[in-house]
Amino acid sequence: MSCEIKQAFDHPDVRSRATSATGALDRISLRDHIVEVEIGAFQAERGLMQRICFNVVVEVRPLSGDIGDDVDKILSYDKVTEAIATALGEERLNLLETLAERVAELILWEPQAMRVFVRIEKLDRGPGALGVEIVRSHVEEASAAEVEDGPHPQVLFLSNAALQSENLSGWIDQLVGADMPALICVDMPDMAAPQSLAPMAQRRIDLLALEQNAWVLAGFDARCVVVETRTELDWAMKNGQISVWAPSKIILDAIDGPTVNERSALNLATWFAQAMGAIRFVTVGAPKLAHSSGLDVIEVDVLDTHI
Repeated sequence: MSCEIKQAFDHPDVRSRATSATGALDRISLRDHIVEVEIGAFQAERGLMQRICFNVVVEVRPLSGDIGDDVDKILSYDKVTEAIATALGEERLNLLETLAERVAELILWEPQAMRVFVRIEKLDRGPGALGVEIVRSHVEEASAAEVEDGPHPQVLFLSNAALQSENLSGWIDQLVGADMPALICVDMPDMAAPQSLAPMAQRRIDLLALEQNAWVLAGFDARCVVVETRTELDWAMKNGQISVWAPSKIILDAIDGPTVNERSALNLATWFAQAMGAIRFVTVGAPKLAHSSGLDVIEVDVLDTHI
């Protein structure tokens, strides 16, 4: 038992050696790679950089023939640190488990990588290190060609005037009958939101005001489902569900979040359409966009029956 406990808390290399079958694979390792990042599910961890430590071991398929001291023929340490940087750069994460999964997945796309041990620890959350460790193996049949390109939706922005229009049901009918997935963004409510002296608190208040309006639309038409995560949005687009965007989670978790005025619902909807790879961005009853950033924008008046 004491040997198992020592193995559990030792570097993943020890676990790799202990669990390898006959004919052990070669290994490369990364030890005590420390990065400062904003991560965590608790409110106290938002807006705060903390140190996390990575220890990674990759078991690799031995190369046949002479590599000729050529770095391009091996799985280099840079691939491991690049996987970490890429996973951290995708979005703000709540869980170390999610981060570990993404790092492992990126490493295992390398043809030589057969099995990877990823340990990640938070160094600043208490007197000791708090962390997770996962082991993942290469799936032989997986290939880059099998990665499905995500759906490209049309995004509809509804002003408050549009939400109150007698044409609203007809517009939703058109979304249901279209041959592309549909996402809806709504305007800020007409009523003024509460005001806070703390910028982070005000940001939350404004985003929640948008979500209140999203629920107003959902209450009007059951075909419109309020959705807050990228995973749910992707599922909805693949399954013909019309989603109404609840922005708080995606915006607060985004690494490269909106640089626009977040109190402008139209600006946020434009950012969201770009982030979702929209092929069509329709605004109903909204002011003219100053910057569309390459989006195919269609501006519709609230009196128009067709979108």
